[in-house]
Amino acid sequence: MNQKYSKKICGLNRNIFFAGAVSFFMDFSSEMVYPLVPLFLSSVLGVPKSVIGLIEGIAESTASLLKVFSGWLSDRLGHRKWLMALGYGISTLSRPLIATAPNWGQVLASRFMDRFGKGIRNAPRDALIAESCQENNLGRSFGFHRGMDTLGAVVGPAVAFGLLAYFNGQYRLVFWLSMIPGAIAVLTIIFFIRETRTCPIPEAEKPKLGWKSLSGSYKFFIVVMTLFSLGNSSDVFLILRAQNIGIPVAIIPLVYLVFNVVYGLGALPAGLLSDRIGPKPIIFLAFILFGFIYLGFAEAGHPAHIWWLFIAYGLFMAMTEGVQKAYLATLVPQEFKATGFGLYNSLVGLAVLPASLIGGFLWDRFGPQATFLYGSATAWMAALLFLFLILKTKKQAGRRLTR
Repeated sequence: MNQKYSKKICGLNRNIFFAGAVSFFMDFSSEMVYPLVPLFLSSVLGVPKSVIGLIEGIAESTASLLKVFSGWLSDRLGHRKWLMALGYGISTLSRPLIATAPNWGQVLASRFMDRFGKGIRNAPRDALIAESCQENNLGRSFGFHRGMDTLGAVVGPAVAFGLLAYFNGQYRLVFWLSMIPGAIAVLTIIFFIRETRTCPIPEAEKPKLGWKSLSGSYKFFIVVMTLFSLGNSSDVFLILRAQNIGIPVAIIPLVYLVFNVVYGLGALPAGLLSDRIGPKPIIFLAFILFGFIYLGFAEAGHPAHIWWLFIAYGLFMAMTEGVQKAYLATLVPQEFKATGFGLYNSLVGLAVLPASLIGGFLWDRFGPQATFLYGSATAWMAALLFLFLILKTKKQAGRRLTR
């Protein structure tokens, strides 16, 4: 067996295991903060919904520009580990900004810095996971990673809920304490992750930015995901909708926790199913499900509806995040692995800005129903496009078999 895949912890390559641990601690840190940000902005700082959408859109989209560059740089340098450490470290250091924020401008700076760090780390991390396993285990490996990531997202809101209850709504204290698991994530990278690409790439073979080296299926999938993302506004609108329907602010972290429990428990089984039947049918069904979930958020009229919708949203996330990355790993050649992930993350992330601006505008102008009906429509349009990709791929495969 290839030495690259031989060292195991709990049946997984050690890099995949520790990458999962890193994501657990960082999401522990991030999810102590993220579900509280819209509540902090609206309740403490008195910020309107359109500005909240602007903050999230700018933070996600502007930092997304970095993702393609970090992937390209990782491929050129042949390094993954230290770009990961840098990215996770920057995100951890963003916490004091929001903990001391007197206005929404400083919250924006903190969110931008946090997403800037994510922009640096994501593509090298995804490439490291893809390079640390064999192709028939891609779904399992990315599913495990997403499961660990989401387990941290379960613990984070639970801890935030406990701290808010114990310290009587002290948002800023929770933001300060979120630095602890973030620091553990960075130390785990430094001491336990091993580099996957140590041989320098000859200058002539170093990857260059551009479409020419990427497959048609990859490009089409990028178009599908960008369309979908234009309607998938920031999750802060889901949190605000929960508050709008009547769920108490102190309970909202628990609603988010339930979402993450479903997400975390479903990620690995979805990855295993992807290895067995292929990722494309799972991705297609997830788009359809998302459309019905957003339709549900538009029509919700009772707090119980919100609980069930967050459970369904957790199932959707389990069916997409890891499975989509496993699918992408099959579309990108080895020498462009991090570049391919980076380009995907950048284009999808950039779509969050118009999506969140549109979502906030629709909410303020026409009410929350309009925000979610718009998202439902774009999801079903993306599903139709992706179905076309599936049928086109099958047709091409059939032609090759008859030759």
